[in-house]
Amino acid sequence: MMKRLDGFRWEPLWVSHIGCLKGCLNYLGIPMTAAWLFGASGHAFVLNIADDICPSGPTAWKTNVILTLGSSVGYRTIVIFGFRGNGDLELAQDRAWEAARRAIDDGIPCYGWELDVPEFYVINGYDEVGYYYQGCTVDEGAGPKPWRELGDTGIGCVELVVVHPEQPRDDATIVKNALEFAGAAAAGGKDWVLPGYTMGLAAYDTWIAGLKGRNTSGMGAAYNASVWASCRQNAVEFLKEAGERLPGKADDSFSEAIEAYTVVAENLAAVAELFPFVGASDEQRDANSRDAERVERAVDHLVLAREAEMRGVKALAVIASHLA
Repeated sequence: MMKRLDGFRWEPLWVSHIGCLKGCLNYLGIPMTAAWLFGASGHAFVLNIADDICPSGPTAWKTNVILTLGSSVGYRTIVIFGFRGNGDLELAQDRAWEAARRAIDDGIPCYGWELDVPEFYVINGYDEVGYYYQGCTVDEGAGPKPWRELGDTGIGCVELVVVHPEQPRDDATIVKNALEFAGAAAAGGKDWVLPGYTMGLAAYDTWIAGLKGRNTSGMGAAYNASVWASCRQNAVEFLKEAGERLPGKADDSFSEAIEAYTVVAENLAAVAELFPFVGASDEQRDANSRDAERVERAVDHLVLAREAEMRGVKALAVIASHLA
């Protein structure tokens, strides 16, 4: 017999992790803008680039921090994690299957990693075979996915997140914690970055070098540009909302940060336009990433984005210091 959470869907966002988490909060009746969640979780300020600019950059870092940091907006999570390389994949499959069924039986939303492609998907039902899910590649939903196939992929990772409602913290604490994380991430994110990747301001140099050296796939060039442009646009909207919620705290610094991150967002959007993801074939994406003129223009935009982000990070630190 199938059990479902009617009306439970992800919120379509370039960052599927935030889209699924936002979908859970929507289902639980916890209202907020996507930008508030992006910013409060810190994801709006992350930049993580693989050495070869592959599409894994947006997801291949220790993303558990966005759950703990973002929980201040009014949720708590139970996370089931296992990795084939650690020898606990089957145990994690068992635990995930039990946790998802219990959550759905109790009317609590959950989501998981790579039910289809390597992205996050909301799990909105189950039957005796496996999971029913919905997300970026299956807008109308799909399933059942046999529960023993969860994580049985080339990546070999099980990650399932159950989201419960919780009392939110005050706005000043939410913003202060997010901006302190943003500063640490910009400085290299040593607590969250993985080998083979660069996080923070230095990631711009990795990105630029990869494009100049044609050390990237067309998919990587396009996907990274679209995801990080979306993050920075949400950073702008988060800062605007934070400034409105906290008037008189650091008005001038909020204005400086908004101005700087607007420049970042505009330049990353320009990079995304040069390397379009949606509507482009793999062949066209590859051709774009090899186009010398296109690459040169993209590099110019990344240089401007990096310079603006350096200014923005300084303004964030000032804001955080006023929220003690």
